[in-house]
Amino acid sequence: MSGRREPTRLRGETGDIDIRVLELLACPLTKGPLRYDRDRGELVSRLARLAYPVRGGIPIMLPSEARELTDDEARP
Repeated sequence: MSGRREPTRLRGETGDIDIRVLELLACPLTKGPLRYDRDRGELVSRLARLAYPVRGGIPIMLPSEARELTDDEARP
């Protein structure tokens, strides 16, 4: 046994994402927090009103690739 722990992963529609990655990421526009939406496979920035896709476990943090949130989705 090597003593190394396997990373904690969140399973989503578009693949797994390492939870440690989520702790390091921030919205590229607002530098604010992101919330992982497992059902949609997106990282959501309510401040920017954008949802960044996660494809194959890789967050795509480009505003040009993000989906705009609806008014309902942007509410806390």
